[in-house]
Amino acid sequence: MKVRVHVSLKPGVLDPQGRAIHHSLEGLGFAGVNDVRAGRLFELDVADSVSDEAIDEMCRKLLANMVIENYRIEKVAA
Repeated sequence: MKVRVHVSLKPGVLDPQGRAIHHSLEGLGFAGVNDVRAGRLFELDVADSVSDEAIDEMCRKLLANMVIENYRIEKVAA
């Protein structure tokens, strides 16, 4: 089973990488971009026997820093 985990900073947490990307987009002449928030995407290929709870635990213990980040789990249709 394929699973995608989207990790992003919580609202209110400063995002220096997003700010740098925004600045670079402006420097390249792209107008109309109001804000950029950078995040990460993990794609996991797990056995069908792996439970939703186990995937959630993977996120909480390793893939996301729960103090400053949120995550969203997406199961990918085969």
